[in-house]
Amino acid sequence: MTRLFNDPATFTEDMLDGFLDAHSGYVTGVEGGVVRTTETPDGKVAVVVGGGSGHYPAFCGVVGPGFADGAVVGNIFTSPSAREATSVARAAHGNAGVLLLTGNYAGDVMNFGLAVQRLLDEGIDARYLAVTDDIASAAPEDAAKRRGIAGDFTVFRCASAAAEAGYDLDDVERVAEAANAATRTLGVAFDGCTMPGADSPLFTVEPATMGLGLGIHGEPGVANHPLPSAAELAEVLVRGVLAERPEGAGERVAVVLNGLGRTKYEELFVVWKTVARLLADAGYTVVDPEVDELVTSLDMAGCSLTVMWLDDELEQFWTAPADTPAFRKGAPAAATGTRRDTTRADQIAVVTVADADDASRACGQFVAKAIGAIANRMTEAESELGRIDAVAGDGDHGRGMVKGSSAASAAAKEAVQRESGMASVLIAAGDAWAAKAGGTSGVLWGAALSALGRTFGDHGLPNSVTMAAALRAAQDAIVQLGGAQLGDKTMLDALAPFNAAVDTAVAAGQDWRTAWSAAVDVAQKAAAATADLRPRVGRARPLAEKSIGTPDAGAVSLAMCLSTVADLFEWSEQE
Repeated sequence: MTRLFNDPATFTEDMLDGFLDAHSGYVTGVEGGVVRTTETPDGKVAVVVGGGSGHYPAFCGVVGPGFADGAVVGNIFTSPSAREATSVARAAHGNAGVLLLTGNYAGDVMNFGLAVQRLLDEGIDARYLAVTDDIASAAPEDAAKRRGIAGDFTVFRCASAAAEAGYDLDDVERVAEAANAATRTLGVAFDGCTMPGADSPLFTVEPATMGLGLGIHGEPGVANHPLPSAAELAEVLVRGVLAERPEGAGERVAVVLNGLGRTKYEELFVVWKTVARLLADAGYTVVDPEVDELVTSLDMAGCSLTVMWLDDELEQFWTAPADTPAFRKGAPAAATGTRRDTTRADQIAVVTVADADDASRACGQFVAKAIGAIANRMTEAESELGRIDAVAGDGDHGRGMVKGSSAASAAAKEAVQRESGMASVLIAAGDAWAAKAGGTSGVLWGAALSALGRTFGDHGLPNSVTMAAALRAAQDAIVQLGGAQLGDKTMLDALAPFNAAVDTAVAAGQDWRTAWSAAVDVAQKAAAATADLRPRVGRARPLAEKSIGTPDAGAVSLAMCLSTVADLFEWSEQE
């Protein structure tokens, strides 16, 4: 259980402050994460890794000579925002481009993909790769859908070493792709992890059993099995991973037996005894094995086995020197170059439209009031949303909604104080929501609010036709960015029926407020009905069977937000 914290809401920030102080010789803080203390040398590709926190030493613990140039640090088990990823990559970049690396999770893919586009727009050559090593999360023919778990480490390591060796961006990207294609991981959980401030774990494992095929974000395994002996577990892991040997792979392998946070090193060594024998019996030569905690999941009890099949190039990079806060090998060359400015900027960009008219400013005030009410509602619902999300996900949805809506509320209030119109208030709120919440829901809510704002503009009052069009624009932004469709068990399964009901009512001549209020019931019923759906995207997809019977947390929170806004309409009847 995670017992030591101040305020659970600031656990990541507090952790990062302590980490930066303890390892100030290696890293300095920038908005969104950390970078090396020295500037990236001329001609060196910058490698930036990242994801949610809760996995130490991944990701910030591997920043240093021979390894990563920077790490983007999100909230616990939550993707960093696109703004944060862009900030760290910009700071780490020298003059030779930057490669961003994460595990393969919807929030990471969306946010880091957006970051790459922003970097390209700034003239920085940027690439992105998502690691897909988890063999339990999808079949071989759907390997692109697999999660990135402890195999993150082998891919990050080889790509970073290639950059350190002077490879250009094309070749660093090629090495990362080769390492990913050569890496397979299978993990097991003996017990779940507990978020800071929570009184129960995200999932539990029945006594004398284990969950096979766990995720590293507090997701339970895909199937339960009787708890084996250490030797029997080694056989399960080795047999499972070797069954997916890449075509044409050789006999030399890099191997990681990874502890997830609560499995003792002594236990890992007992398992390794049999793993090593089984690999030798299968004809493999293990090169520089790691029996360690490298990609953890807070206090989860469990372990995973990662195998990366080596060629000469990958072996060179796997065995290369590195010196970071949490991983050291050999004697890398001492860091040289200019020491970075340690000033950290944490402000959300200000969005201002100076020529808003009085009517739009009044609407902006209502928007700020509505988002403030949503933030209060999300705070009240945080535990329940987290409980729903934990059934087949990582349990972070409630906390993400609180952080996002609270940041959006503060940004909306500031925009009102600047006498901004409706569009500017919504866009400022959307930027803040996406920047501070991160994750899948953060970037989608940010896109939706921004789409609403762009449709309304900063002049005049919205009429019913404009409101219906704005809601459709928000839905289109979510679909375009997230790629979900109706029936995938996402927030879209509540939003689309709501919008359809509003469209029908407005077409029949109904005022948009009346239409909205009536459509709330449609959204709530649609959200509840997602309990019957199997998730087809996102972190819940590998646990589809466990998800049946529980509604989608994103759909439930969306319906709550729509209902909260409807409750405020009486206040605005004079408009």
